[in-house]
Amino acid sequence: MAFDGITIANLTKDFSDRLTGGRIYKIAQTESDELFITVKLSFENADKYGIKQEKIVLSADASLPLTYLSDETKQSPMTAPNFCMLLRKHIQNGRIMSITQPGGLERIIRFEVEHLDEMGDLRHKVLLIEIMGKYSNIIFTDENNMIIDSIKHIPASVSSVREVLPGREYFIPSQDKANPLTTTADEFSSCVLSKGMPLFKAIYSSYTGLSPIIAQEICYRSGVDADKSAIALDTSESIAVYRAFSDVMDLVKNGQFTPVVVYEDDAPKEYASIPLTLYGMSSNAENATDTNSEHHSFKEYDSISELLQNYYAEKNVVTRIRQKSVDLRKIVQTSLERNVRKYELQLKQMSDSEKKDKYRVYGELLTVYGYSAEPGAEKITVNDYNTGKDVTITLDPTLTPSQNAKKYFDKYTKLKRTAEALEEQMKETKEAINQLESIQTALEIAQKEADLAQIKQELADSGYIKSHPTGKNGHKEKITSKPFHYLSSDGFDIYVGKNNIQNDELTFKTANGGDWWFHAKKIPGSHVVLITGGKEVPDRAFEEAAALAAFYSKGKMQEKVEIDYVMRKEVKKPGGAKPGFVVYYTNYSMAISPDISALKLISD
Repeated sequence: MAFDGITIANLTKDFSDRLTGGRIYKIAQTESDELFITVKLSFENADKYGIKQEKIVLSADASLPLTYLSDETKQSPMTAPNFCMLLRKHIQNGRIMSITQPGGLERIIRFEVEHLDEMGDLRHKVLLIEIMGKYSNIIFTDENNMIIDSIKHIPASVSSVREVLPGREYFIPSQDKANPLTTTADEFSSCVLSKGMPLFKAIYSSYTGLSPIIAQEICYRSGVDADKSAIALDTSESIAVYRAFSDVMDLVKNGQFTPVVVYEDDAPKEYASIPLTLYGMSSNAENATDTNSEHHSFKEYDSISELLQNYYAEKNVVTRIRQKSVDLRKIVQTSLERNVRKYELQLKQMSDSEKKDKYRVYGELLTVYGYSAEPGAEKITVNDYNTGKDVTITLDPTLTPSQNAKKYFDKYTKLKRTAEALEEQMKETKEAINQLESIQTALEIAQKEADLAQIKQELADSGYIKSHPTGKNGHKEKITSKPFHYLSSDGFDIYVGKNNIQNDELTFKTANGGDWWFHAKKIPGSHVVLITGGKEVPDRAFEEAAALAAFYSKGKMQEKVEIDYVMRKEVKKPGGAKPGFVVYYTNYSMAISPDISALKLISD
């Protein structure tokens, strides 16, 4: 899904309509690469929109760069970073004079701010956000286009194209692409129709800010196959394509935006700021929300910010949480690999110890038949009265038969002790492997920092990391993470533990003996509890709870997962067992697809 130049144009128009004339009230740097700016609207806009202030998110995150108007509040760090302090010094309380998109459809938004300097003189500063994938940045310049600072410094050693450092002149990196908003028919022909590549690719590779999906939309509107070579178009096709191209550009130039998400089988497939007729949507976007074409449906939004906030909110959280969990993932992976190697070595040692019974038999046979061995003999063949077969026993010629017998008994005793110790060690190692694999699964489903805090607590309690109390008076900080809460199609509450600590609390504190408990069979996964409330549970509720157990397990990507389920009173926790580890001896099983689309997630 493309955060392209047309989406930026839509955002620029919305920002300009709402924020021009407003004053920058607060500036916070909520992440190392993200700003959260509060703007007090002008009196005119405050009356027009019925609100007094707006909040803008500006994120230059390499994996998910974003900007939009937000209705949420983000927590600021205790100490503001240097870039944030610099912006506060220069433009806090400044008036936003204009918000523009330079260079046609460049993926850049330019905020010009008027403020008073230390001497009381009127000055202008510019804040730019560049939405360019891993090259995204937020750059602060003076009125002469000189860079004051940026949220990311890019020296010449990193980029030979453009340095982004204080004191350098700001310029837009050249992409050798044309401006689609000012192109003529002749320019379109020379830019696009002379290329020996698929038409849609020729369009988006020739102009700034056009994504593949917009190029395919232009082709669809023209009635020309998007995969046809651009150079092979006849005259009528060339005219049709340019006309469709111009129609789309007219929508952008006139600010006629229709923010819409296209769904395929209820899953979001694409979004755009113009109607996507190639999926069956009406070109005037009427009744877009209720329109369906085969497996496609559409949801139209009042603003592009609302669309982006709703669509990317969850994705942004997941991306941020994944970044914050990198260290924990590394610790878990390293510990898991170490324990797997340890377990493999223990298995080999256990295999070697299986020789112990052979040595015991040798000792017993030498005790009975050793007298028949000739002095200095290196071996003796005797009949094993246990099996009736002859056995050849190697002897130490420097020892007597009784001493050889004792030597074999000593080997037996040593290996027996080794085997007994290994059994306990292997049990502990296997439990550690199971725990670490379950923590890996928990890291995959973590959605909030509180979820990570609970996983970190388990790792600290288990000795994998050092424990550092972060609360007041040196006590552990209270963790507010809660299990997932789903509502079944029949109205039954179903809870899913996000990690081992929650699994224990959910199974042994939240659920009662008459509730039902679900877990993926013999693979790491969440504890799932179906709360019966003393009612008879229909088959569909059992299947939906089992689907949740499959979805929140290591087998999530399988077509079907085998799930064990049992009444909660049958689930026991052995003394001293690791978090999340339980036993049960009687259970039912079912193979179920990990499809939870029919279930409603209740916000915690």
